[in-house]
Formats: sequence, C-alpha cells, structure tokens
Amino acid sequence: MPEFKIRQKEPFVYEIDQSSDPRMKVPGIIYSSDKLMEQISHDQSVQQVMNVAMLPGIVRASYAMPDIHWGYGFPIGGVAAFDFDGGVVSPGGVGYDINCGVSLVRVNVPLSDVKSRIRELTNLLFSAVPSGIGSTKLHLNESQVDDLLLNGSTWALENGFAEPSDLVSTEEHGRLPGADPKKVSKEAKKRGAKQVGTLGAGNHFLEVQRIDKILDANVAKEFGISGENTVTVMIHTGSRGLGHQVATDYIHTINNEESGVVEHPVDRQLNSIMVDSKLGMDYIAAMNAAANFGFVNRQIIVNSIREVFGKLFPGTNVELIYSLAHNIAKVEEHHVDGSKRKLIVHRKGATRAFASDEMPEGDRFSKFGHPVLIPGDMGSASYVLVGMSGNEERSFSSSCHGAGRKISRKKSLAEFDSDKVVSTLEKSGIYLRAQNKNVVSEEAPGSYKDVDEVVEAVTGAKLTLPVARMVPMGVVKG
Repeated sequence: MPEFKIRQKEPFVYEIDQSSDPRMKVPGIIYSSDKLMEQISHDQSVQQVMNVAMLPGIVRASYAMPDIHWGYGFPIGGVAAFDFDGGVVSPGGVGYDINCGVSLVRVNVPLSDVKSRIRELTNLLFSAVPSGIGSTKLHLNESQVDDLLLNGSTWALENGFAEPSDLVSTEEHGRLPGADPKKVSKEAKKRGAKQVGTLGAGNHFLEVQRIDKILDANVAKEFGISGENTVTVMIHTGSRGLGHQVATDYIHTINNEESGVVEHPVDRQLNSIMVDSKLGMDYIAAMNAAANFGFVNRQIIVNSIREVFGKLFPGTNVELIYSLAHNIAKVEEHHVDGSKRKLIVHRKGATRAFASDEMPEGDRFSKFGHPVLIPGDMGSASYVLVGMSGNEERSFSSSCHGAGRKISRKKSLAEFDSDKVVSTLEKSGIYLRAQNKNVVSEEAPGSYKDVDEVVEAVTGAKLTLPVARMVPMGVVKG
C-alpha cells in the first residue's frame, strides 16, 4: 500500500501533498466521490499518480479521474501536461493502445423494430466487424498503409468509407498533424495492414443501445440526439496491433539508448523522452500516425454498421455523433498562470473535454463544447457528457473515459462464470455475442466500477455535465 499525505480539498477533489515524496515536482489531484475514493486509496494507481508527478516539465499537477486503476507507467485515468519546451513525452503515458477511443452513431430506425430483431442484428454486426485476433477482408499494401497513417480519416473519405459529415464529427477531423509514416516500423505496418476495420479483444466492444434518459435537452439536440428511445451504436476500439507495435518499438528504444532519454527515479515504465530531442519528435510523429490509424479503424467500423443496418432496415440513416481518442498525448495551448503555454497533454484512459469557450469559432460543436463519450460495462449504462467551462483550470479540459475496472481480468476470470453472465444479461434484455467464454468472464459487469457513480464524480468535480444516458440491447465482444 502506498504511503502518502492526502486530504479532501473540496467535494470530489482529493490532493496528494507534494511533500509525500521529495521527488514530486507537483501535487497529485484525484477527482473522486468519497465512496470511490475508499477503493482508490488502496490501489497501486495512487502511487502511479505520485510517480507521474516526478517527471520533468510537468505543469500544475498529476491528475487522475474517478475511473482510475493501475496501468502501464501512468495510471489508467491519468492526465498530465508537460511544457513543450523543456518537458517530456512519455510512451508510458500514452500506453500500448494508441488512440483507443469511442465512436457513437445515431440510427433512425424505430426502437420497436430494432428490439424485435436484436439477436439477428447483433449477429450480423458480429459477422461484419471482425473481432478478437481476427483480421479484416480489407488487406492493405504498405503504400496504402502509409497513405492512411499520413491522412487519417481523409483517407477513409477518399476511399469510400466515410461521409464528409463524419470528419466534422471526429476529434481533429480524424487527422493529427505531424504524423510521419517513416517513423513507424515495417513490423507495425505489417500488423496494421490486415486489421483496419476490426474491433480487437479485451474491453473493446460494439454495442447497440437505446437512449434511456435525456439529461440536457438543448445540448442533446445540438449533438443530434433527438430524444429518448433513439437507437445508438457505440464502438470502442483503437489502433490494434499497429499502435501496440509502435509503443513496443519506442519503449524498447528508450530503455536501450541515452540520447534524449530521461530515466525515472522509481518506475522504469515511466522512462520518457525530452520533447525537443530527435527521439522525442520521432515518437510524437509515430504516435500521431498510429492515432490516425485508430480514427480510420473506427470509421471503417461505422461504415460496416451502415451496411448492416441498410440490409436489415432499408433506407436507414446512420449519423456519426462523435469519435474521440482516450489514449493520446496532444500538443495543445492552455492558460497557465495567466498566460497561454504550449503543452503536450497526456490523457491515458482519459478524454478531452473542451467547453464551448475553448472550441474554435465555426466548429461543429462551438455552441456547447464537443461530446464526451463514456462507456460503462456491457450490463450497465453509457453516457454522453459535455465539458464544463472552467475545466481547463481543473484538469486541462479532461474527463474520465469509462467506468474503470475495479478488479483484474485474472480475478474476474476466476470469479465470474461465463454462462451465468450471459444468462443474467439476457434476463435484463441484453443479447451478447462474444468470441469466447473467457472474455465474457473477464468483462463481466461486476469487474467494473458503477458508471453512474463515476459520472456523478466528474459532474460533482465540475469537469463535465451529463447530456444523455444510454443502455445496451445487443453487445459484440472481441
């Protein structure tokens, strides 16, 4: 159990005092309810919040969201910003699933029609979107992969997998600047060439939902959520084997060379790179390329959803509400001590949550801020949130990314019988189609925190406001 000095600064805000460890350069801030904090305080992730606070160039604080749990280097649910000049970029602060993220689409099919055919619909989606370790029928050559890595969702649009409105409703329009395919290894490209448009395994999923509650009618309408009982589909996946290989390559490099590398005093997983070093710029260019792959991966799944609904319900309109990243380090400008500073903001299992006053003029979401998409577990609700004004000062405009695990996959596998999980879900009106029994046990609803409590915490901490709540009807698990 970690040793630390922690106090509750205000409701839903806990501070780990900088004096807890003389190597900490800033305090730690954990956004949490009292109930969630009881569990968090006994988790290794608290020590990870402190470890992140030791990194050079960190600005203001090492932050954690209420869905925090132990991860590689950074805690999952961790946020930290570093000076672009004189700070570090941390591959451990991004993780292996670069641009793991969420897309949400709205479908204009009556709820009664979808409910009556939910098993058939879910099975068709399972067949149309390869999951687990499976590969897609869309096998790309290296030149095509390079084009995709450079251009992101623009590549999807030019190749018939996207509509112009999809790019407008994607973070950074689905294309991060500065991506360089030459900084991505041949092995990474080889892994990605046959996985674009696939779901992946573990906590990745595709879920057919209905809007259960509208919590802010004005914002919901602006986001294109027309009302309760609207049908939605949520996608959770990332950059697959390509992103994993990019992380593997660069983590290996920083642990085996000295130029530009900053060794962490406590945790080797937090060995980082000076942003202004050649290696630092190479990593950022490769990470951005992998992030572009993640945007395209989800976009092609959106295209597959359109095809499935079109076959089952002719004339269906499937509209992308938003697509976002939650494993990324992004160059952003933020107000710090009264002036704007160029930072590289790491969000590891955390989501960008810009309010309206931070959105560029003329942006699709400039009126209220962009959507923040929060999946729960496969037996509970998911949410659409929106960033609150003032959150820039609180967490560099960030939010939680989901419910967050409360027990390990190994413990879930031992504790939950897959047949009972399926049966319980079915009694609740949820049809599950999974690649194998192990993933059903590992991802059982009891493995996760209560998403309603997590959302209550980020709302109480004045990070985000709830807009809509969705509940599952059909779930595809990799």
